[in-house]
Amino acid sequence: MVVWAVLLLILALAAVGYQLGKQRALAASSRSGQPLHSLPSYYGYYVALWCALPALALVTLWLVLEPRLVEALLVNALSAEQQSLSPAQLGLMLSDIRNLARGDVASQVADPMMLQAAAHYRHLLLVSRIALAVLGVALAIAGLTWARRKIVPRLRARNQVEAVIRGFLIASSTLAILTTVGIIFSLVFEAVRFFLRISPIDFLFGTEWSPQIALRAGQVAGSGLFGAIPLFVGTLLISFIALCVAMPVGLLSAIYMSEYAHRRVRAVIKPLLEILAGIPTVVYGFFAALTVAPFVRQTGEQVGLVISSESALAAGLVMGVMIIPFVSSLSDDVITAVPRAMREGSYGLGATQSETIMRVVIPAALPGIVGGFLLAASRAIGETMIVVMAAGLAANLTVNPLQAVTTVTVQIATLLVGDQEFDSSKTLAAFALGLVLFFVTLALNIIALRIVKAYREQYE
Repeated sequence: MVVWAVLLLILALAAVGYQLGKQRALAASSRSGQPLHSLPSYYGYYVALWCALPALALVTLWLVLEPRLVEALLVNALSAEQQSLSPAQLGLMLSDIRNLARGDVASQVADPMMLQAAAHYRHLLLVSRIALAVLGVALAIAGLTWARRKIVPRLRARNQVEAVIRGFLIASSTLAILTTVGIIFSLVFEAVRFFLRISPIDFLFGTEWSPQIALRAGQVAGSGLFGAIPLFVGTLLISFIALCVAMPVGLLSAIYMSEYAHRRVRAVIKPLLEILAGIPTVVYGFFAALTVAPFVRQTGEQVGLVISSESALAAGLVMGVMIIPFVSSLSDDVITAVPRAMREGSYGLGATQSETIMRVVIPAALPGIVGGFLLAASRAIGETMIVVMAAGLAANLTVNPLQAVTTVTVQIATLLVGDQEFDSSKTLAAFALGLVLFFVTLALNIIALRIVKAYREQYE
């Protein structure tokens, strides 16, 4: 609560600093008769940044260092016998003290020494948060005062504010890049550990998937079978069914909204269609398991087909409905962006509206439409919840959409749950699957960029 109060107070001081800086700049300009180098708002931003940034940096650094500092002070206050414990035992005792201080442990059953340590821990936290509040607010006020005094008409406030914004953008992009690099390295490191145990050839080209690890020596099939071909086939099968649903429906709805629908109709239909993108995937999973899968099975029985209770067809149909907004929204934006002059030129040559759409508008918007298709494909490949609830966990090597299959993402989620050791082949297989899935989606993005680059045309 203290931290949130400090943050709100710093932001309030920054808002006050913005107004004071703006007023100070206008007053200085009128008093000296010199024009301002920047707009008055930039002087306000200048003061607000000097007020907020140093104080927020102090709060962030304090919260990072506070746990270790408080823990060190707490350990120093313990008895010599407690300090002589092993690192594991000392860590467990400190965890109990923290839980007791937060009220997670009943105080009636706690040791008196632990109660005293918990009270001391709460006291240290209180002193730390009070010091944080005092120093943070004081630094914010000092920055506000110093920046306000620096305001003169010749101050290049716009340059300094834009330099701060540029630095923030560079830091954000660098953080995104480093995060991506960290994810790749973590996947590669764990995948290499897996491939040291399981042959990459057996993994990439094996046709049986049964990642079971022996619980005792001599257990039959204890080494497990890690052939990933059934997972890749199941992933492609469900994604193909989903795209067969989403591509025509999404593209045709985009053509209707951009070319045929009245402005008022478009204003109603497009938001309703995009609501599908905001529905949680678990809701789609329930819909697939409770409605679509029974309907598909009953329909198949009426025509003499044997359909599994969990089938790739049910999962693909619902997944296709889920990714319709991706195709529709992107295609609509691309088709709308085609210059109006191209349509009018086609009409001037005697073409009908349908001929104009088929021979002029769609070819011009083709790169964006294909990019939308590949983005929807990436979304379908990465879906998990719908497949878990509608297609099952059976790793069957089949292209029959009426049977149960599983996907790469489902197996990743399955392998990482449970109480098995983290360095076992069964757990490490999830990272190998994740690495392969990463390269698959990367290849799709590269193909999309190549298509857009190859067929892009610039229209004046």
